[in-house]
Parts: sequence; structure tokens; C-alpha cells
Amino acid sequence: MTSSDPHDEQSVRLQKLQILRALGVKLYPDRFSGKQDISRIRANAEGQTFREIDAIIPNPKNEIHTAGRIMLVRSFGKLIFGTLQDYSGQIQFALSKDFCLLSQYGTEISEIGDENISAFKIFEKYIDTADIIGIQGELFMTHKGELTIFVRSFQLLSKALRPLGDKFHGIGEDNQETAYRQRYLDMIFNDSTRNRMKFRSDFIRALREFYWKHDFLEIDCPVMTPAASGAAAQPFVTHHNDFDLDFYLRICNETELKKATVGGFERVFTLAPSFRNEGSDPSHLQEFYMLEHQNVYKSFHEDMDFTQEMFDHIFTALKLERKFEVKDKEGNSRQVDFTTPWPRIDYVEGVNKASGLDITSYTADDAEKLRADIRAKGIEFEGMDKMGAMTLIDYLYKKVLRPTITGPAFVYNYPSIIAPLARISDTDPRKCEKWQVVVNGWEIINSY
Repeated sequence: MTSSDPHDEQSVRLQKLQILRALGVKLYPDRFSGKQDISRIRANAEGQTFREIDAIIPNPKNEIHTAGRIMLVRSFGKLIFGTLQDYSGQIQFALSKDFCLLSQYGTEISEIGDENISAFKIFEKYIDTADIIGIQGELFMTHKGELTIFVRSFQLLSKALRPLGDKFHGIGEDNQETAYRQRYLDMIFNDSTRNRMKFRSDFIRALREFYWKHDFLEIDCPVMTPAASGAAAQPFVTHHNDFDLDFYLRICNETELKKATVGGFERVFTLAPSFRNEGSDPSHLQEFYMLEHQNVYKSFHEDMDFTQEMFDHIFTALKLERKFEVKDKEGNSRQVDFTTPWPRIDYVEGVNKASGLDITSYTADDAEKLRADIRAKGIEFEGMDKMGAMTLIDYLYKKVLRPTITGPAFVYNYPSIIAPLARISDTDPRKCEKWQVVVNGWEIINSY
């Protein structure tokens, strides 16, 4: 029975589960031993020769052991072809009515139940797409040149009671709402999502390896703090019942890392979630991963060098191309070349040249004068009537200088007025030792 109504199909699948249970099929075994990743099976098969299918069917070998979710099944009478997917990739499998066994915790049987239902019939009638199975068998190459596992025996590992989406298109990569709300479906159907998840894991490992190589100590910072500290962002507030106090989810880890340097640790870092109870856009989420480090005895110029070395390590470790397209906040794409060294752009000099104003000549009390001077230069940006002097300077930079930077580039020597916690420059007290890395409009690193 088939149905376009997912609720009807769910009922059918539940009936199949009950039949399988009555037949004595182990529905949710606790293990599948010797599982090989599909990507490894494919890699090991390169350059090998295989037996012809006619020689395999009478007595298939028990060489390949793998498991995954069934993504597609096609029946051709005495033959069934399907697609199996694990986290590493997909592979085709085939079952033949002439030789097919059901595995029950390693014991292979050809029939089951009082009516002696064949293993092939069990698969044909009661196994569906989305079910998770384990298979054992032998590799062969189809006449169309597709690597395929001829299944000697299969084992049901998990019966799926809900159908997947359309068998060819899934949820669709353009259906962002479903992808975000049901990420498990997104990962099942979209290779790009799974690859992104794997890349993220590799990226984080490469970051940690870089810090460990430089003898940094990873610090585990508190998630809840009694004071909302670090940046001016709006925190999430919760209540600690035992202490009867309000606590705040951390905005960043800067304060805790600085405490570690006070305690005597010279090189510390943390890579962990932070939380800011503010609006969402492509560059801001309420929960996000943040990398922070403290590196004492180093100047801010040396920290720029350190950052370039970090990126070199990541690109080399992950075997990434240094040039690729990056979209700005408006969706405009530019090719960015991450080959080091990166240019270093003086914030004050860059804004002064682009705007025709000397931004270091204004104090915190000069908002009205600065606003008038900006408008006199024919420059306008949203919300400027309500901005103070520090915010006006920041938005002036974002209007006249930042859009001109493809990057990656270091923007450094910020005006002291807009970064009061940063160290004042020894050579020019109007500037402070703060820098950011800018990539096509995105400020991806902030340091001072």
C-alpha cells in the first residue's frame, strides 16, 4: 500500500513494524559490528577488479559491512536496487531473490516466521525508504559502471515510522524555513549541509591544533555569570533558584580570560558559545560560537602577524584554495584572496582621506558639530540624527571606508574616542591599538 498522505503512510509503516515484530525480526538491535564508512569503501575500491554478477549471485562473499539510511528503492521483480547513505556518502546496493539472507545479531537465515517468509520477501514488503539497515556482501560494478554492493545479508537496525520528503528532491535547498526548523531533514537530503557540518568540525580541530602548537592553554569559561560583562550587548537573563539571584548568559569570554592572565597564564584561549539577546541578521545570531584569546607580552602588531599565521595554518591543514568568492552584506560577490601577507589600513588616515574630515579632532561632546560637518561633505546615513560622536565616527567609517575594502585586510589605529578600553598609541594619543580583519564588508576578527 502506498499513499501521498504522510499520516496514512505512517499508519502503514506502523502496521509493517507490528508484522515484523510478530515474525520475530529484531527491530531495534543494540549494535551492528564492523561497520565500514561508505566513503572508505569507495576509496578502497578504486583500481580494483570485481567478479561478474553472475558469479557472485550463487555465493556472495561477506567482505563489505556497512550501514545507513535507505534513500531510494527500486524493484525489478527478482532484483531490488537501492541507495544507502551514511554520514560519509552514498552507495548503491542490490538484492537478488536467488540469494538473500536476513541477519539477526550475526546469524544469517533465509526464512523467518511460521509461514517461512523469505528474507527477500521481508525486504520487498516491509522495508522502506528512511529505514536504517546494515548490509553485508560483495562489491561489483554494474554494466553502467556504478559501484554496487551485492547484499548477502541485511539486518534491520531501525524502522522509520515517518516518510522522508520527495525521494528525488527532499526538502529542497531553497526551502530555508524547513531546513532551519528541521535540520535533521536538511542533513539527510542536502550534501552541502552535511559537508558544511563536517567542514566546521575540521575547522575547529585545526584552530585548536594551531593554539596547542603555540603552547596556548584552553580555558573553559562559565556560561552563567552574576554580572553582565563584556561589550555593550543585551544579555539573556535567567534566575538561579538556589542562590535566589539573577544570572546572565555570557556575552563573551574576555573577562574570564583576563582573569586567567592575572592568575599567571600567559597564553590562553577559548572556543565556545556566547549569547546576545539582540536582533538577527546574516551577521548576528543570539547564540553563536566565538573564539577569543589572550596573548601577553605581545604587541598588537605581533598579534596581527600571529593571526596571519593562524589563517595560513588553517588553509594548509584543510587544503583550501586561498581564492574564493565572498558575498557582502547586500549579497554582492567578490573574489577574496587570503594569501598572506594582508594589507594594513590605518583607520584614521583612511576615513580622513575618504571623508575629507579629521575625525581625531572631535571629542565625545562634539556630536552636533561632527554631524553638521559630515552633512556638509554630502554624506548621509540612516539614524545619524540620534547618534553620539563615537557612533557617528563608526558609521562614517562604515559608509566611506569599509565598503572599499575587499580584503582580507587589517584595519588598525582606531580613534581613541571610539575604543576607550584599548591601549593608547605611544606615537599618537589620538589613536588606540585596536584592529579588525575586514573581508568584503564583514568584520570577522576584532582585537585590542
